[in-house]
Amino acid sequence: MAEDVRAEMVSTVFQIVVAEGDEVKEGDTLVILESMKMEIPVVAESDGTVASIGVKPGDVIQQGDLIAVIS
Repeated sequence: MAEDVRAEMVSTVFQIVVAEGDEVKEGDTLVILESMKMEIPVVAESDGTVASIGVKPGDVIQQGDLIAVIS
């Protein structure tokens, strides 16, 4: 079953830590967002494989936007 990883707040994509096809464990950092000069890691909530990444560095994302899919 695929897990959608979505933004929890308006922010800017600062860095993408993983690539499509990477194996991740629960708690691994997927991307780092920046909001109000703070860096916010977005972590995997389950083990799996990164099926897709829906953002790129510099993107401004809104709450609820799709960041990645883990299958």
